[in-house]
Amino acid sequence: MAAALTRGQGRGQRSSRQNFETWAWFFMRVSGIILFFLALIHMYIMHIENDVTNTTVSFVARRWANPWWKLFDWWLLVLGLLHGGNGLRTIIDDYVKKPLKRTLTKALLYVVGSGLFLLGTITVLTFK
Repeated sequence: MAAALTRGQGRGQRSSRQNFETWAWFFMRVSGIILFFLALIHMYIMHIENDVTNTTVSFVARRWANPWWKLFDWWLLVLGLLHGGNGLRTIIDDYVKKPLKRTLTKALLYVVGSGLFLLGTITVLTFK
């Protein structure tokens, strides 16, 4: 017990990695619930209330003329990317054993995720 206290891992203290994983776990639960309802609303509006064949550029332009719909779709994009990316990060940690390969795979995940976020955000903000 004394050795553990001298290393800074005493009772009530957590490593920063453990704290990050706790918050990542919590984020997955909360974002999953939010995404469930955002996806239900999206599916209702885009596939039940409106015919899919009528989904044109003018339909999206009319919808995105309202800033609340832009915000709704942007949150769907952001939470979907973060939720999916966090899930893939966990899978990479579980199944990619070699440290260099794990680092490169995660770097690729972060680059692709950031690129999709950037392109999606630009699309939502600049669409006219």
